[in-house]
Amino acid sequence: MRFLAHVVRFVVAAIVLMVVGWIVPQFTVGGFWSAFMLALVIALLGWVVEGIFGKKTTPFGRGIVGFLVSALVIWIAQFVVSGVSVSVLGALLAALVIGIIDLFLPVSTPFEAGK
Repeated sequence: MRFLAHVVRFVVAAIVLMVVGWIVPQFTVGGFWSAFMLALVIALLGWVVEGIFGKKTTPFGRGIVGFLVSALVIWIAQFVVSGVSVSVLGALLAALVIGIIDLFLPVSTPFEAGK
């Protein structure tokens, strides 16, 4: 059941990234599989940042540091995933839009909420 929850989370994250690509200028995603791979890379980079600097600086952390780290992670992820093109301004706007969308549609599972 835990594996299915992770798959659903990444599918929702990919859909959110496709919507962000449609809304945000200078942020383009080639298609669903590019968005899915981008979600995986963003999660992996976020995990690495959290492991090195702690929970407060992750893309999921609150505040300006979390926001800037989120934008940096999005910008770096474009170099790993083909079909994705992001400018610095596009990464900042995408981090803002993803943060706003996450307020209304959090990309977490009920299993993680209990942790």
